[in-house]
Parts: sequence; C-alpha cells; structure tokens
Amino acid sequence: MFKAGKVTIIGRPNVGKSTLLNVLVQKKVCIVSEKPETTRDNIKGIISGEDFQIVFIDTPGMHKPRTLLGKSMVRRATSTLLEVDLTVLLIDAHAGITQEDKRIFHELPQNKTNFLVINKVDRVDKRLILPIIAEAQKYPFKEIIPISATKKDGTEILFQKILEYLPEGTFFFAGDQLSDKNERFFVQEIIREKVLQLTRQEIPHSIAVHIEEMKEKKGRSSNNILYIRSELYVERKSQRAIVIGKNARMLKKIGEYSRKEIENFLHKKVFLDLWVKVYENWRKDSRALKQFGY
Repeated sequence: MFKAGKVTIIGRPNVGKSTLLNVLVQKKVCIVSEKPETTRDNIKGIISGEDFQIVFIDTPGMHKPRTLLGKSMVRRATSTLLEVDLTVLLIDAHAGITQEDKRIFHELPQNKTNFLVINKVDRVDKRLILPIIAEAQKYPFKEIIPISATKKDGTEILFQKILEYLPEGTFFFAGDQLSDKNERFFVQEIIREKVLQLTRQEIPHSIAVHIEEMKEKKGRSSNNILYIRSELYVERKSQRAIVIGKNARMLKKIGEYSRKEIENFLHKKVFLDLWVKVYENWRKDSRALKQFGY
C-alpha cells in the first residue's frame, strides 16, 4: 500500500515551524532565524520513500497583520488548510496555549485530521507539559505530541503518526524532488537568512531580497562561474547604512556567508554581487509585493 498526502505546519510566529519541516524532510529546505515572521511564503518540503510520499508545507506565522505583506503572509498560511490531508498546529511549550493559539484552533477544518504539536519542550520543566496536554484535550485533536525540533526529540514519533493517518495515494512529485521552489528562490532566501542573522532588530521585517541576474559566466580557469546579482531592499536610509556597515564590512560579511552556503547548495562556484537600495514602505506597496514575489 502506497501512502501519499499533504501536511501543513501552522502556528504563531517563531514557534519553530521551519525548523520542524527541515527535520521532517531531513534537508534544509527553509531558512531559519530567531527573528519572528522569518517565513513569508508557503514552502513545500518533500520526502519520499518506497511506499510513501509526504509533502510538508511550511507557512508564515499566524498573526494580526499591520501591513499588506503581513496580510499576504496570513492569507497564504490559512489557504493551506483546505488543500491538505493533515494539519500540524505547532505551539511553544514555554508560552503554553495562548489566546492567539485558540483563535487558530477555531480556524482548523473539523472534517480533516488535526494534530497539536507542543514544541521546545527541552526549554521548560517537563511537569509544565502535562497541564498543556490536559487543556489541549478539550479540543478535537487526533494526536497531541510533545517534541523538541532542534533536539530532534519526539520528531520521529510525529513522523510515524503522520504516516499512519495519511490516505492511500500516488506521487505528487518526482521521487527525488525536495521542494516546489526553484534555485532562484532558494538563493534569495539564503541571502535573506544571512541578513537576519547578522543585522540588528530593526532590519529583519524591512528586508526584501530580489535576484536581478543569475547566469553562468566564463571564469579565469576553464570552469564556469555562476554570476548572481542581487538587490537588497530596505525601507529607510538608516537601515541601508546598517546593512552596508562601516567601510562596507557588514555587506561583505553578508556576501561571504551567503556565497559559501549558495555554493554548497548549488555545488558550483559563485560570484555574488550585492547591492542595497531603499524602497520606502515597500511592505505597504502592492506593486513592491508583486515585484518581490509576495
């Protein structure tokens, strides 16, 4: 019997959805940051075996949006609820079941399979998990599973339970395909991840990365080199100064870290050309959102 299905991972910002997807598909498909609202798009991660294929969907954090970008992110997350076979609602063990979590509970389709997964259990006293489970049992979840995605504790149990509930089916994607996104998307995300990791708090929500050019060029040796020109957009001149840094040190560091990971991802030499531009209030501009793929 071959099992196949789609599984969405939803929850508030910064509860560990992207980390969990990467663990479940055993590859880095989504960028990860401690900054909330890192994920801006629905990203499929695919894992295939001899008798199964699971398409996991990482989604933007569910929150009260204040910008057009935020509204787009929440709309994309909720849109997955109707297209999947199973929903994994992820919550933070330290926060417990919040009012925001309860609002998401009521959006879950009751005619489908819903799991509640309590993440980050390694960061709290284990005795605090039992009251969360007791409260969650008031809701019609098929399974309530405590895990630590970063420690990979409980994630194999979660994977097996998901497989157990999936219907019979056929392949959605080729057996060796890891995601529905193309190389250009992943290059953009790698660069954005490095900006999130290296810059201060005011930058993350204001950064957009757009690949202007990506093509093979002749290198100094006989081997070709992949030339990538990428533009980093921020909303204010002060933010541009932070991203560039004194004597362009920050931009050089972003470029160095990004290039190394891109080369590992694409398995080829890369010349990365980064430019920083100001696009005022781009998160509230529908034309900008379309330009940046949001």
